[in-house]
Amino acid sequence: MRGLNLRLKVNGQDIETMSATIVQLLQEMDIKPERVAVEVNLKVVRKADFERRQLCEGDVVEIVYFVGGGNCGR
Repeated sequence: MRGLNLRLKVNGQDIETMSATIVQLLQEMDIKPERVAVEVNLKVVRKADFERRQLCEGDVVEIVYFVGGGNCGR
C-alpha cells in the first residue's frame, strides 16, 4: 500500500484511498472481484489485471456489479 492517500472518483463519488491497485481498492470496499467489472478512465480492465493495474491520482473508476436476471416475465 502507498503511504499517501490517493484521490479517485469511484462510481461518481470522490474518495480518498491508500489502495495502490484495483484489487486492493475492491478489498477496501468489501467487493468481491469475481462479481464486478471495472473500468478505469473509460478503459475496461481485465480481471486478470486487477492485481497489477496501478491506480493513479485523479483516476476515474467505474465498478459495475453483475446482477442475476429473471426470465423476462415469463
